Amino acid sequence: MKIRKSSERGHFNFEWLDTYHTFSFGDYQDPQHVHFGVLRVINEDRIAPGQGFGMHPHENMEIVTYVIDGVLKHTDSLGHSTLLKAGGVQRMSAGSGITHTEMNGSDKTTVHLLQIWIFPAKKNIPPSHEEKQFTNLENRLCPIIGNGALKIHQDVQIFASKLRGKLSYNLKPNRMAWIQVIEGPVLCNGDHLEAGDGAEIFAPLDLESSQGHFLLFDLPKV
Repeated sequence: MKIRKSSERGHFNFEWLDTYHTFSFGDYQDPQHVHFGVLRVINEDRIAPGQGFGMHPHENMEIVTYVIDGVLKHTDSLGHSTLLKAGGVQRMSAGSGITHTEMNGSDKTTVHLLQIWIFPAKKNIPPSHEEKQFTNLENRLCPIIGNGALKIHQDVQIFASKLRGKLSYNLKPNRMAWIQVIEGPVLCNGDHLEAGDGAEIFAPLDLESSQGHFLLFDLPKV
């Protein structure tokens, strides 16, 4: 297991946006941490009240947003306009091209989220969008992407968990995993992970925590 400590991530504070980058993104370029297989981006964003990302384009990327706290307002060129609360997950397949905004849906409180980019299995598909609220995360690995949950155009599963105890996860052959800790500590295969830490894993996982909150990515080995 190779750990990516929270303090090692790229960090920018623009007042309206406080953001940490696990992998190279924008002005943060780290040749040792460009992507992990098909997992291209994990950005931890805190967006100030009434602020956000104005209309901008994407193409040929699977974009997953996980709201940790607050409310996120999404609009896009497909005609969607939605509010996503804590525990909400949005999947946007940029495909052949889409434009969208991501704004703090409140003028009083900060919105805290993870934005995740995943390389698609096929390029130039029709763009699409869907979202779902997830509430039952306690002491289990709750599928939020794949495995009967939201679908993306890649062989990836993402689980969310709020762990108050122990659980295990067995990786199948030719698979690898990434864990991203939102709230810690989380004991993962004997190593302590704190909030903001991530790790790449190539073996079965044994997880333990008294107050952990994390995402677990099951990815094809490349």
